[in-house]
Amino acid sequence: MAGYSIIIPVKEINDYLRESIPYLLALDYEDYEILILPNLEPSNLESIFLNERVKIIASGLVSPSIKRDLGAVQAEFEYLAFLDDDAYPTSEWLKVAKKIFNDKNVVAIGGPGVTPPQSSLKEKISGLFYETLIGGGGLAYRYRPVKKGFYVEDYPSVNLIVRKEVFIKVGGFNNSFWPGEDTKLCLDLIKVGKIWYEPTLLVYHHRRPTFLGHFKQVGGYGLHRGYFAKIFPQTSALPMYFVPSLFLIGNICLPLLGFAFPFFWTLWGTLLGIYLFFAMFEVLLKTRHPVVFFMTLVVILCSHLVYGYRFIEGFIKPKLKSKLR
Repeated sequence: MAGYSIIIPVKEINDYLRESIPYLLALDYEDYEILILPNLEPSNLESIFLNERVKIIASGLVSPSIKRDLGAVQAEFEYLAFLDDDAYPTSEWLKVAKKIFNDKNVVAIGGPGVTPPQSSLKEKISGLFYETLIGGGGLAYRYRPVKKGFYVEDYPSVNLIVRKEVFIKVGGFNNSFWPGEDTKLCLDLIKVGKIWYEPTLLVYHHRRPTFLGHFKQVGGYGLHRGYFAKIFPQTSALPMYFVPSLFLIGNICLPLLGFAFPFFWTLWGTLLGIYLFFAMFEVLLKTRHPVVFFMTLVVILCSHLVYGYRFIEGFIKPKLKSKLR
């Protein structure tokens, strides 16, 4: 039976890990291990971590991508299952992975990271942004399962499983970007094989617990995607990534032009009305809770403005260095 090394980079042992470890130890599978990579060797570990499957590997103060590379070196099994510390899988996770790798000639597979059902109201609102078509754009399948799987060229490392031999062959993550380390890896992977999105390869992924945290995350995505659109255009210079920046520019320029040419006020109002109509319609399909409905609309609008601004910032930067948090 194929074996899996589950690799989880963390800053330190935290409550998310304390939640996810019991799920990982209950996986319906035989051959797997769990590699946790905190900055420092923890003291006084709880009993749930004192399991033969769990290995703690102190990495020092390095980026998540470097932690994942270190985990891959230490991995015992032939498949590397990358998971974030704030995510936990369904019990069938590795069984699904085994079936897909047996059925398809692919080098990696990824699956959706769904908002956990017990999440707070703010987490659910953040999740709705990513899950809606207007919020997540063409990437909503990453946050909620769709009906059928398909091939992808870029996929986040929150739920990404790679053949170890191929991972080593392409040099691993081998960069200090965060977020966005997965984009560079996937770009290398698709040069030697294919990546499959499998909707039944499901994990539950916590969203940011505060709106400020949500906007910081969205801004980080925008900053790095803007920079990647310049240096990795094959997978990052796609039209959908530029749309929020056009939305931002339109909301600044059209009202200003309206002072000279009133037609632009009409055009701005019409386009903004269409945007809000589709946003309201889609959010209504997902929730009828008045507070959740209103706040989700606000979060969608503000998220697009934040992403658009940060995307432009990343695109014009001559060099980008990720900041560890």
